[in-house]
Amino acid sequence: MHRDSTKVINIGDKVIGGGNPILIQSMTNTPTQDVEKTVTQILALEERGCDIIRCTVPDEEAASAIAEIKKRIHIPLVADIHFDHRMALMAMENGADKIRINPGNIGGREKLTLVVKKAKERNIPIRVGVNSGSLEKEILEKYGSVTAEGIVESALDKVRMIEECEYDNIVISIKSSDVLMCVKAHELIAGQTRYPLHVGITESGTVKSGNIRSSVGLGIILHEGIGDTVRVSLTGDPAEEIDSAKLILKTLGLRKSGIELVSCPTCGRTKIDLIPLADKVEKMISKYDDLDIKVAVMGCAVNGPGEAKEADIGIAGGVGEAILFSKGQIIKKIPEADILGALEEEIIKFNS
Repeated sequence: MHRDSTKVINIGDKVIGGGNPILIQSMTNTPTQDVEKTVTQILALEERGCDIIRCTVPDEEAASAIAEIKKRIHIPLVADIHFDHRMALMAMENGADKIRINPGNIGGREKLTLVVKKAKERNIPIRVGVNSGSLEKEILEKYGSVTAEGIVESALDKVRMIEECEYDNIVISIKSSDVLMCVKAHELIAGQTRYPLHVGITESGTVKSGNIRSSVGLGIILHEGIGDTVRVSLTGDPAEEIDSAKLILKTLGLRKSGIELVSCPTCGRTKIDLIPLADKVEKMISKYDDLDIKVAVMGCAVNGPGEAKEADIGIAGGVGEAILFSKGQIIKKIPEADILGALEEEIIKFNS
């Protein structure tokens, strides 16, 4: 099922499925019951470009905190529930826009029915989450080990449990830390359901290794037309997840907003301190997310001028200086110390 054909689901004031833009999710790593820390983190993630946020709800204190958190944030909140159906009920009563559950570990059919009934009353979507590490004994015995086929069968079994409660406001999430298994599972399930899919590579690792694994796995999945929301799961600051997800979507042509940066890998011809400069430029342009332009930071006169001319704005380095280009035309030479400021000035002028 291509994302253009998936079921449309409302999550708070956001819409997913049916060809709507792929939304970026993240998850707080603060104690949810600490309202101040949690709100501060969510507001920072909003500023970074997060569309939907998920918070863990392990106890009544966390479930109660959702009411106050919701008053102070501007994006939909998903309550992450494990084992205790009462937390799902409390979270929905306190304003959660969506709940994430595994119907198999919520406490039995009777308790699941209570959760679905409450969701139905409030038209709150349920995200059915199944990870490769949480497969049932019967599934593992059937397939001999953790497999893509087993992940899909487990997820669809859980979906049917909710459908049997006469509810279909459902989002599916199937994740594995095995990148190629995760890809195969998404390919399989996309052909068997029309529910929107939240995609990600779970437990992908640190900012360095996790970005590589997520980029490979999500790049394949998203390029195949699968996925309606996305999370890049990293061991680190959740803000890194937002930056990575945006870049993956932009690289695939699935999101156009924001400045695209290209920079050369450097070589012995580079005569300016390009590596820290490129890092500073990347940080600087992140605050101009409403611009859809290309900026090139190039190190020498071999490929630099050509690449810089191809970009909307660019610099080509020389000996302690650089040539500034805009719309293919040379603007001026600038000393190395002034490059960052000159680039930002030109970016501001570009769309004015």
